Amino acid sequence: MRRVLLYLSILIGIGGIWSGYVVYQIEKTIQEAIPRQADVGIVLGAAVWGDGPSPGLRERLDQALWLYQKKYVPVLLVTGGLGEGKRLTEAAVMKEYLVERGVPAEHILMETQSTSTYENLLFGQQVMAPHPFKNALLISHDYHLFRAVTMAEALGLSVSPVAVHSQYLFKPYHEAREVLAITYWHFSRFWSSALQTLILA
Repeated sequence: MRRVLLYLSILIGIGGIWSGYVVYQIEKTIQEAIPRQADVGIVLGAAVWGDGPSPGLRERLDQALWLYQKKYVPVLLVTGGLGEGKRLTEAAVMKEYLVERGVPAEHILMETQSTSTYENLLFGQQVMAPHPFKNALLISHDYHLFRAVTMAEALGLSVSPVAVHSQYLFKPYHEAREVLAITYWHFSRFWSSALQTLILA
């Protein structure tokens, strides 16, 4: 029993250190997330309510619209596939919102297959491939940016984050979710790599 308690204490300690590290990196990324000139702005998908964007998604879109209007980016890439029970993809809803506010349709690229942040970036990278884009702004809520930037860099994308500070979402809750999400992503990559190594050995 003492040994079990010792191992449990060690695991809890490691978990606490890791969680603290992730929260630190989230805050550090937020501090660095300022607008810069780039070839394209990638707007990461979020929930759709009915046939329109949720309040959180509107916040991301309004930030993207501002960046486009201020000429930080000449093109926007909207991302997100078809949610369960939905008629329109997240990307289609996002494009419609931006077009209604004056962004020409030809200045909006669409990625319509993804169901996660990693897929937003993976499939978005494929959409961007035919274009001569060298760098991108990554547009999302502040708490989300560390994980998104980490994933983008793993895919070889050159991105600079731009933070959306929400008036609707409870940041501590979402930061806690981000700790779990990025932990799961790292473990998934590790086990996938380990399994591939065993198969090829």
